This record gives sequence, C-alpha cells and structure tokens, in this order.
Amino acid sequence: MRHPNPLLETLLPILPAIAANAEQAERERTVPAENIALLKSIGFHRAFQPKPYGGKEISLPEFADCVAALAGACASTAWAASLLATHSHQIALFSARLQEEVWGKDRDATASSSIAPLGRAEAADGGVLLSGEMGWSSGCDHAEWAILGFRRPGPDGEPQYCFGVVPRADYQIRDDWHAAGMQGSGTKTLLVDKVFVPEHRIEAAKDMMEGRSAGFGLYPDSKIFYAPYRPYFASGFAAISLGVAERMLQVFKERSRNRIRAYTGAQVGAALPAYMRLAESTHQVLAARALLEASWRDHAEHGAAQRYPTAETLAFWRTNQAYAVKMCIQAVDRLFESMGGNCWRLENEAQRLFRDAHMTGAHAYTDYDVCAQILGRSLLGLEPDPSMV
Repeated sequence: MRHPNPLLETLLPILPAIAANAEQAERERTVPAENIALLKSIGFHRAFQPKPYGGKEISLPEFADCVAALAGACASTAWAASLLATHSHQIALFSARLQEEVWGKDRDATASSSIAPLGRAEAADGGVLLSGEMGWSSGCDHAEWAILGFRRPGPDGEPQYCFGVVPRADYQIRDDWHAAGMQGSGTKTLLVDKVFVPEHRIEAAKDMMEGRSAGFGLYPDSKIFYAPYRPYFASGFAAISLGVAERMLQVFKERSRNRIRAYTGAQVGAALPAYMRLAESTHQVLAARALLEASWRDHAEHGAAQRYPTAETLAFWRTNQAYAVKMCIQAVDRLFESMGGNCWRLENEAQRLFRDAHMTGAHAYTDYDVCAQILGRSLLGLEPDPSMV
C-alpha cells in the first residue's frame, strides 16, 4: 500500500523536463544546471536536512520512491542529486559548529563527496593538513562543500578512517569524468593540497556508524538522525537501479508493440519470446521493489522508534540493496539483448538504460560478490571482515 508522499507529488510534474535534458547531461558529462534548479525548486536537496535549517527530514521510503522516479527520467541526474541530498544526513551527524558553517548562511548548500580514504593527512595544530586526488565525487559541480575520506592515527595509534568536510574554495575540480555509464553524473576528481581541516569538521567513520559522532543526538525529536550514516548515504544506488529497470519495462513494451522484423515482417510483440522475456523481467523487478521497500520501511521504523540497528540488521540492509540491484540488472539485460540493433544507436533511450543499469552495480556498496560474503559471515555468526567495507 502506498502512503502519501508530498515530495513525490511535486517531483512528478518536473520529470518530463528532466528527461528532455538526459542527452544534454551525457553530452556535457554533468547534470544540467536546469535539472538542479528544478530539483531545488521543490526542495529535493532538503530531504534529509535538519528541520532547524529548513530541511524536510522525510522518511527513507519517501525519498527512495522519489529517487526511483527520478532515475526513470535521467539516471545520471538521480545519481548526483540523490548523493547531494543524502550527504546532508551525514553532515547532520557532524558537530553543531560545522553544520552552522554549512547551512547558517546558505540553507540551500549541499556537499558532494569522495569518501574512500584516499587523502593524505598531516597532523597540524587543531586539525590536519589534507592533500590528495579525491576521485568519484558525483555532482561536485553543483556543491558548495565536499566530504573527503582519509586515514590518520587513532587514539590507539592505529590508522583510523575519517571524514573531513571542506568548503568549495579549498579544492579544485579536475574535469576527468569520461565513462560508459552515468555519463551525466559529473563524477569528477577533487584536488586538495595541504588544506587545513579543523577538528570540528572531522569525524571518524566508525563513530558515525556507532552513534558516537559529535552531532549524534543533536535532534532528539527527529525520526531519521538516530541512525548510522551509511544506510542513508547509500540508499540511492538501489533506488536508481530500480527506477532504471522500471523504465526499461516501459520502453520494451512500447517498442515491442510496434516493432516489425526487417527481414520477415513479423510483429515482434506478438511473438512468444518477447512476452516471456517481459513477464520474467517484470516479476524480477517487482521482487526487487518488494525487497527494497521492506528494507526501507525497516530503516524508517528503526529511526522513528530511535532503535539503533544491530550488526545483523545492518548486514541485511546493505546486502538486500545489492541483491535487488543484481535482479534489476538481470531484468534489464534480458530485455535489452532482444531489442535489436537499433537500440544500440546513441539516440535510443534503451542503450542508455542498459549502460546506467550496469553502473548501479559497479559501486563498492552494491558489489554482490562482497555483499554475499558479508551476509554469509553474519548468518553464521562470524565476526565482520574489516576488509569488506
């Protein structure tokens, strides 16, 4: 049963304009400014922003439904814009001082990220000096801040995985995004060179997963911030895969109804293989949606009850998403491989959906080879393998 979703209701009318810009996004290798403006006009970027700064604090199921719908119009836009939105949830777990710096004067401010610990940190008085080439920063052209990953010695002297938040003036963007999938996401590289990051802009990743970060508990009445950062940060990947697969079902049906084989004149839509492929892919996409919706509801219920997830719950949340992505990719492949040579032409939407579907499975979070090991260890009561993040 679907529940009211005010953000989705305001999103649906602008989707045709965003879809019309999909080719422009791929051509320019970044999300068009018009798309970002349209999304900001409905407050999409405020989905997980704290209410005191004008945010909506909507539930994860509401947000994920919006991301899936947006992905059906333009997956690249959905990829970048969803990350710009989910990063606000992470920022809300940082210190109050950092949040005031980000949103105090600009409530529309967003952050991109490069969260893999690629940065090199040198100890400095009151913080660190951060340097490095920080890749994979989707949507960075439209962000005012960046969340960057690095390691530094922890209290026990061992390397500690941390995040530092850096303003736009402190980094450069290298325009190096040339990819087969999510071509319009603007997933570029950020360059930092001995940038000072003060302690109030730094949090340990483990603390942000275990309810010990400086901002944890700042919003006691919230239904979304009594939670680790990562499930919210990564929520968009599977939602995008689902939206792409649902759109491919529509494209396949539209094409099959009118498609005639060039050499025989046979009507493809009336042929047994076409509707058998459609049936199986439909079931697979429905199953993916059901699995994801159950996980998203579980997220929301934990947050509303201020019940912190157990390690087993976190393992299921993550791996459910990866398995749903796997199903969505399979569903898309089954349809695309039978759609004929014309669908490989660059002006055909189907080839873009095919490419983008596979990109949703390429992220470290949705790698099912890793996720199967994570869940398997959890089910057998084994300790988590720290090499599988």
